[in-house]
Amino acid sequence: MPVLATAVAMAAGTLVALAPTPAHAAGAALPFTSVEAEAASGTGTRIGPDHTQGTLASEASGRQAVRLASGQRVEFTVPRAANAVNVAYSVPDGQSGSLDVYVNGQKLAKSIPVTAKYSYVDTPWIPGAKTHHFYDNARLLLGQNLQPGDKVALQAANVQVTVDVADFEQVAAAAGKPAGAVSVTDKGADPGGQGDSTQAFREAIAAARGGVVWIPPGEYRLTSSLNSVQDVTLQGAGHWHSVVRTSRFIDQSSSSGNVHIKDFAVIGEVTERVDSNPDNFVNGSLGPGSSVSGMWLQHLKVGLWLLGNNDNLVVENNRFLDMTADGLNLNGNARGVRVRNNFLRNQGDDALAMWSLYAPDTSSSFENNTITQPNLANGIAIYGGTDITVRNNLISDTNALGSGIAISNQKFLDPFHPLAGTITVDGNTLVRTGAMNPNWNHPMGALRVDSYDSAIEAQVRITNTTVTDSPYSAFEFVSGSGRGFAAKNITVDGATVKGAGTVVVQAETPGAATFRDVTATGVGAAGVYNCPYPSGSGTFTLTDGGGNTGWNSTWSDCSTWPQPGQGNPDPDPGRNLAKGRPATATGSQDVYTPGKAVDGDPNTYWESANHAFPQSLTVDLGAREAVRRLVLKLPPQAAWQARTQTLSVQGSADGSAWSTVVAAKDHRFDPASGNTVTVPLPAGTNLRHLRLHVTANTGWPAAQFSEVEAYLS
Repeated sequence: MPVLATAVAMAAGTLVALAPTPAHAAGAALPFTSVEAEAASGTGTRIGPDHTQGTLASEASGRQAVRLASGQRVEFTVPRAANAVNVAYSVPDGQSGSLDVYVNGQKLAKSIPVTAKYSYVDTPWIPGAKTHHFYDNARLLLGQNLQPGDKVALQAANVQVTVDVADFEQVAAAAGKPAGAVSVTDKGADPGGQGDSTQAFREAIAAARGGVVWIPPGEYRLTSSLNSVQDVTLQGAGHWHSVVRTSRFIDQSSSSGNVHIKDFAVIGEVTERVDSNPDNFVNGSLGPGSSVSGMWLQHLKVGLWLLGNNDNLVVENNRFLDMTADGLNLNGNARGVRVRNNFLRNQGDDALAMWSLYAPDTSSSFENNTITQPNLANGIAIYGGTDITVRNNLISDTNALGSGIAISNQKFLDPFHPLAGTITVDGNTLVRTGAMNPNWNHPMGALRVDSYDSAIEAQVRITNTTVTDSPYSAFEFVSGSGRGFAAKNITVDGATVKGAGTVVVQAETPGAATFRDVTATGVGAAGVYNCPYPSGSGTFTLTDGGGNTGWNSTWSDCSTWPQPGQGNPDPDPGRNLAKGRPATATGSQDVYTPGKAVDGDPNTYWESANHAFPQSLTVDLGAREAVRRLVLKLPPQAAWQARTQTLSVQGSADGSAWSTVVAAKDHRFDPASGNTVTVPLPAGTNLRHLRLHVTANTGWPAAQFSEVEAYLS
């Protein structure tokens, strides 16, 4: 009975797959059960938890693993009927060895080879990257049927081994040859893996047009890629039985389609990432109406790098392991592609990505995939595209430079097609996702909406999200280029946040989002960090749509970053509470926008619409504050002649109900005294939203302020 990775629980530091309860739960239906090494018994040393880039623990599942010196062991209790095991492990750089295997105390004749050959990848051309990709996977058919409760021990032999997780599986017997299929062995392929079977595969594909190419049990070595693959099915006896050894399986720019690839393994020899090399299982096009299913893909640069026409392609029920770059990338022009029910572990870049280069990806989806440990980017990344869906995925343990899910207008190259239509992000579960970005010197959230190269114009609908144990924030809204493009047209409905190291919402760029029915517990610092960058670029408006609980506080100091678990510090009495805070106004003249009044620069200023009194400027301080003094400024230059502005001060706790704090009064601004006015506020004043209501100005027919400063004393 397949185990459905529908939910996650933490028990003794272990990520446990739980049986499904909802009809459409997150993750793939997997034929194996994973057990964390730190939850097993043994004589090794537990490492972690750790979220520091470049450490073994930070790349491990659950951010923990077990280090075995030679002769030490870790013993797993088998969780299900199984006759096979796959182990995620790491050995020191440049070393190799083996894991001896014991079943119920009896040593097997076969061991599991372990090597650093495919690990320790360096990508110096990627800013912020360090040596990464520490882990690898190795599998073994045990030769006997085990039952729940049996014991499997792994013992390091002649090398230090860090064991992360073991997958236990009941592998079916090899399937038989379909009637009428053309076998690659009939064309001379060597199932022993010694001879070059490339030409035999090519001849079988040509002979089987409209039918099936059969890949019998065995290992087959290909020395160059296949092309002209169209109108054919390539089928093996199961990916534990039929194995093709090649780093480049299919490389073709076009195909008439109807290509179906299923039920065998393609295992490469890619040890470094060379982006100019097509070291991929599929590079290019399979053509319309094609499918890829039941595959085991490992030690490649990319599983599928798809260009050209792949209309209505279905990629399902596959395993992607140990790629040095992406697991799958829809590199533009993908129409109606469905990527579903796949398992991806230890990808060296985005595990699943859509990148709308040259032409938009449209009406395509990533659904019910289980993704763990992408070690240099995101679990799922959507870079542009129209009417895209990301639904019911389970993503865990992202590392440097990555969120669990990124919805982005980062283009990388031109011509790029930004997000358009409706982007649906529904039913996803994110566990320990989000990471510190060394290029930004601040963290990335579990789910990120990024107006990197242009404003978000699409409708972004984020629904039914579960965020568990994010090391930093749950939802991030940012313009990653630092240029302040707006992240807008966003709704977040029905989210559950169970542990966020810093904040629930990390808003770093102008824009707007509406939140409904978002509940949070275990929040480390504050509910909201709302500090758009660059200063003065605009405001990020959070609209409370109702039903939100557990995250109503706001980080008080935009000059500092919240640290995990530190709480919201008390404000410095001498700090200007208004500096860098979101500011809005009834109107603005030309470039003299509201943010100029809170940017800390007395030489820039806000000016309201002219000849249209009354006018007002509103500043959101982020939290209720006992403000006792306002300092209002105009530019200090003598060119600004003395003038009097008539204004009142209003306050609000929620931005809706307002009261007068200081009644209307004339205030004289004079360059001889620095063009500065101080307005004392009465004792007992406690407000979050501060409004200056201006009805007259003797020096200009508009309201004007270069700085609005608010102090506690």
